Order: sequence, then C-alpha cells, then structure tokens
Amino acid sequence: MWFFLLHFAAIAQNQIPMISVSGEAQGTTYHIKYFDKQNRNFKTQTDSILNDFDKSLSLYREDSEISEFNRSHAIRFRSPYFYPVLKKSKEAFEKTNGAFDPTIMPLVEAYGFGPKKTKNAQFQNIDSLLKLVGFGQIEFDSVMVQKAQENVRLDFNGIAQGYSVDLISRFLEQQNIDRYMVEIGGEIVCRGKKNDDKFWVNGIENPLKPGTLYSTVQLSDRAMTTAGNYRNHFEKDGQVFNHLINPKTGSMEQTALLSVTVFAKDAITADAYDTAFFVMGVEETKRFIKKEKDLDVYLIFTGTDGKLNDFASDGIKDFVKKVN
Repeated sequence: MWFFLLHFAAIAQNQIPMISVSGEAQGTTYHIKYFDKQNRNFKTQTDSILNDFDKSLSLYREDSEISEFNRSHAIRFRSPYFYPVLKKSKEAFEKTNGAFDPTIMPLVEAYGFGPKKTKNAQFQNIDSLLKLVGFGQIEFDSVMVQKAQENVRLDFNGIAQGYSVDLISRFLEQQNIDRYMVEIGGEIVCRGKKNDDKFWVNGIENPLKPGTLYSTVQLSDRAMTTAGNYRNHFEKDGQVFNHLINPKTGSMEQTALLSVTVFAKDAITADAYDTAFFVMGVEETKRFIKKEKDLDVYLIFTGTDGKLNDFASDGIKDFVKKVN
C-alpha cells in the first residue's frame, strides 16, 4: 500500500506547534504529525506500542501470538490485540459474505505469497486447501480462540496494520492530542484539522504509474486505507487486470480493479473492507456501499478501452480531486 502525505506548512508563531515523528515498523514506515502545546515527542512510546503489537499479530515472528495459534489447536490470549481483530474479522466476513476471510493463509502460501514466499506456486492442492478456508471454522470468546480442524490458519495482513494505526491514534488521544495524522504503511487516521482550519491532504497513487499521484483527498475525523496490487498487474486484449485470490473459490482470479480506498470511522474497519472490495469487484462494491452509511469508497479501475476510470461514493466525492 502506498500513500503520499501532502503537507503545506508554515506555522505562525502564535499557533500550536506541529510535531513530526517517523520511523520503521511492520516492514514499512510510519509518519505521525500532531499539534501539542507541550511540544512532546512520542517516538519512544510509538515504537513500544508497535513492537508489542508485532509480538501479538506478526506472521513474521515465530514467537508471536498468531504464529503460536497457527501451530496449535487453541490458545488463550496473552495480549489485548488478538480478540478485537477477531471480532472485526468476524463482522467483515459476515457482512461481505466471505469476501474478507483471514483464514485464507493456506491459499496465500500455496500461491507463493506470505512470509515463506516460494518461487514455484503449487496449484494442484487448491481444492483440498479450500477445505481449510472459512472463518466459520474459528471459534473464540474474550479469553481464547480455537479452530475446528488442524491446519486452519489465520492471516491478519488484510486488517492488522489498520488496527495498529488505531492504537497509535488512541494513545495520542489519551495524551489529550485532538489534532493529528497517523500513517503506517499507507493506512491513515486523521483527527481535527491543521492550523488555519485546513484539512489534512493525502494522495492516492496512480496504479499504472507508481510514484505518481492519481488524486488527492481532504480528510478530517476519519480513517483512510488503500489496497492496491500495483506491481502485479498484466494486460490482456488492451485491458489491465490484477491478480487476486478469491477465498470463496480458492482461485487466482482477474480483476480490472486496481486500487481500492476505503473511508471509515477507524482504520481497522477500512482495512478489512478494502481487502473485501477487491474480491467483490467494482459493481458489487458499489451496491454494497449504498447500504453502508458509515463507509465510503474510492475505486480506480480499467475500462474495456484500457483507460483508467474512477468512482467516488457520495460521502467522499466532494473531497476527492484528480491530479491533472
């Protein structure tokens, strides 16, 4: 996921100073900007929160909570992070009719993705692996989680990063910070406005020209996450497609949808649905979003003429501006 934060800044002497904190986490970078009369720097606390989060939900750590569960039949939670992500996953799984499904891990590995990437994907066992996919095989309460059968495994990469943004946002609010922007790997939460009552302005990358902007979005008091497999597209009969794994069929499918940006009250929600909407496609996503008053979406896709098209739902269209 890629983002551009457009910061237009000269801060007058009589205004509250804006603090900038940045670093690395989760195999990517983070950028945090906030207004604080006390001029406090929260980098140490941010790094500590993100490190604790990785100990719980990172698939790249053998000692993480999720890695332990993937090797086991059941575990008791040892962190405050696992249970909320399971709750949101269940909600998104049910509302999208399985388009979002974090039990997709066996398929992800079979196609050569995931922490243990393989160069030669093995497709012959997809039907048998599909029996391991389905969030209904996960049972949990506020204390523990268990699986219905051995080898069912979880992959929270489609939702966890958004939740980590929410955690940092929550920490800032606990410090009485009410104007801020938190971004981790392109997942963003903005609260309040900048000095002079200006919106936070974020950019959405052109999926066919990585490193360049396709549009900008004005944001305040909302989360924004973007999913896009920009570097894995291909052309067929003049139209550009993406590859995606459909958790309901187990198949690697083609989609003309190249970029999905979701706007929600928090980043964990936006992150879950941007993953689901890729599977659902343009038209089904449009129908879905009409029924969800708390969600908005911005889609970039190719038409049959091979040209990029976009769609912004009603709640966000006045805040989106195409570049050139």
